[in-house]
Amino acid sequence: MQAIVVTPVKDALSATLETIEAIQNAKGNFHYWVFNDYSTAKTRMALEKAQKKMGFQLVHLEELTKNPSPNYKTVLQLSQKNALEAGLPLIIVESDVKVQKDTLDRLITFAQSNPKSGLVGAITHDGEGKVNFPYLKFNRYKNQAAVKTDRSLSFCCTLISRPFLEKYDFSNLDKSKDWYDTHISYKSLEMGFENHVLMDLPVWHRPHGSRPWKQLKYKNPILYYFKKWFSGKDKI
Repeated sequence: MQAIVVTPVKDALSATLETIEAIQNAKGNFHYWVFNDYSTAKTRMALEKAQKKMGFQLVHLEELTKNPSPNYKTVLQLSQKNALEAGLPLIIVESDVKVQKDTLDRLITFAQSNPKSGLVGAITHDGEGKVNFPYLKFNRYKNQAAVKTDRSLSFCCTLISRPFLEKYDFSNLDKSKDWYDTHISYKSLEMGFENHVLMDLPVWHRPHGSRPWKQLKYKNPILYYFKKWFSGKDKI
């Protein structure tokens, strides 16, 4: 095995199945886990059917926690445990991302060649091949192969190195938050690791496919921030 690969899932079934199939067809030898985070019965049934066909590990989080979605903290803690037990790095590929054949293998190769790596992210593109959210901030580096950065990385398609996993215990994550990519990015730097974005390793990203209300950030930002702050959603 080269890595533990995980995908958290919240409906968006069509895109999710494309994500899973692309990972299953990727170059390399991986132990793949899909975490179903309180999706509909239709999605649950489709994931169970896909599991029988493709052989990945499927976890229904409703069987492990009564906490309502999102349960990213639980996913990260279980994934860290699995990765440490296997002695492998962890790669997160979210369900609105479609990797290429060599994406996972190249993330691992880069991390192995750069032993100070904490996080290594693949650059996100839209369907036309242009850099898109959440990595628009790196667009000016598009002619470089890799960028070492002190800015936060997203978990869209990101490797978390084994040395960092061994040093930082995810049980310390703040349970009041929903998302942890920013926190973990900065914790990596704080602990002396380096974070990189691979500009020559694009993945197709369809932002917020599983949580369409977050599209309001671009269409109606006032309503988005109302929901975010006054409804207790999207806590980073």
